[in-house]
Formats: sequence, structure tokens, C-alpha cells
Amino acid sequence: MPSAKVTSKGQITIPAEIRKAFNISAGDEVMFFDMGDGRVAFRPRTGSIRDLKGIVPKLNYVPTLEELDEGIEAAVEEEYLDSVRRDPAADASKGEAA
Repeated sequence: MPSAKVTSKGQITIPAEIRKAFNISAGDEVMFFDMGDGRVAFRPRTGSIRDLKGIVPKLNYVPTLEELDEGIEAAVEEEYLDSVRRDPAADASKGEAA
């Protein structure tokens, strides 16, 4: 199993076989995770928030506040109806208590 020594500055060199296996190059960021049992895991940080640019299509108009409110209301109503369909007894009892 590969190992590395910690320098006086708290730095380590990731062994070449690990860098190759995880496709880690100079300048890449690595995230460390405390596993809570005396172990530490790491993984390369991949991608950037900028990579998400263009994933959501642009609207050819700006929705009005009324349209936004209607959309929110429709989503809340749909969620409520879905919950009633999943467990009608639970939602019926809530309605009686109100």
C-alpha cells in the first residue's frame, strides 16, 4: 500500500500510482474527510460551478410575479394532492383537527 511522509510544513506528496489511479494532476484540489474512526479519506475535487453554465435553458421572457405565484401555488397544491394519494387517512385526520 502506498504511503507518504508529512513534511515540517504539514504537506504530503501523493504517490504517483494514486495520482494516476484518480487522475490527479498538478494544481488539482483534493478534499479530505474525517471518517470519525481515526481514518481520513480523500477524493479529488472535480468540476467547477462554472461547468454548470448553460445547463438550464434561458427563458425567452421574464416571468411576472403573478406567474411565479401561480407556479408556486400549483406546486404546493400538487404536493398536497400527492400526499393525500399516498396516505389519505393521515391527511383526512389533519383536516378534521383544523
